[in-house]
Amino acid sequence: MKYTHRTVSLFALALATFLSVAPANAQSDYPSGAPSLSAYNAGTTAIENADDPQSAIITLHARVNEVNVLFIATDKHGKFVRDLNQNDFNILDDHKPPQAILNFRRETDLPLHMGLLVDVSGSVDSRFDFEQNAATSFLQRTLRTGFDKAFIVGFNSHSQMAQDYTDDVKLLSVGIHKLHDGGGTALYDAVYHACKEKFLKDRPDHPARKAIIIVSDGEDNQSEISKAQAIEMAQRSEVIIYAISTDDSGLVMRGDKVLQQLAEATGGRAFFPFKMKDITHSFAAIEDELRSQYVVSYKPANFDADGRYRSIEISTLKKDLQVRARKGYFAPQQ
Repeated sequence: MKYTHRTVSLFALALATFLSVAPANAQSDYPSGAPSLSAYNAGTTAIENADDPQSAIITLHARVNEVNVLFIATDKHGKFVRDLNQNDFNILDDHKPPQAILNFRRETDLPLHMGLLVDVSGSVDSRFDFEQNAATSFLQRTLRTGFDKAFIVGFNSHSQMAQDYTDDVKLLSVGIHKLHDGGGTALYDAVYHACKEKFLKDRPDHPARKAIIIVSDGEDNQSEISKAQAIEMAQRSEVIIYAISTDDSGLVMRGDKVLQQLAEATGGRAFFPFKMKDITHSFAAIEDELRSQYVVSYKPANFDADGRYRSIEISTLKKDLQVRARKGYFAPQQ
């Protein structure tokens, strides 16, 4: 969902400044000493914080009932189909056709806002060095200086920010390689806090692809947050989750199903590389997918700002084509 904000008047803003109306400081869920978004948001908190009664005095909040959905289409061989138009798709929001389609386009050049969540628990040590190198190569190929940005989080029983948002691949590489494995696994906590702290609060002025790439075996044994809560926060943050499994047993493990569920619920994809070289292929497939998407903007029918979960169903009218998109979203709540 996206929102628009309208200030009452320049006079009111000047009055607020005179009265020293200060925004409430947001608390980061990452450990102390780790970078947070407080500085990033400092310039916009006064008009973004609808819960602050003082802020509400100087700001009117007008909600725009517009949904933006990124999705991909593939053929029966799994290859991306990039030449479709609006008439090739059927869209249902809360099981009803939208009131109006506002925009439809093929989108290959949106800025990327990415988070790389690396499992550093003791269960992933067999391929850890190779995964670090593969992740670094992926960022080198994918990030465009001055256009895209990414952050690095390592997690075991706790999450630790290794490198905050930056477009500097050298800094991101340093962040990746200073991660050390060991400890338990709190995957759901890591996903939840990354979505809440880095994406839910990240309201860019321009459209952007928001994605999390998880490198993990999916075996959670330490989280305080449930899987359902992690998925809900990802959906609220409009984040696509991609997962690369670190399990090399060749068996279908419980963690594989977890990674599949996290990805499917958000319109992403899970990869299960058996050989180390396949990890590189998985990163390459994610890179290709991030540049092969469609975006549709529409106004839902019978929309109420009631905070309720609304399902999204996008299908193609062409035979043998499949669509992958997030399963739904939470309406804003007034």
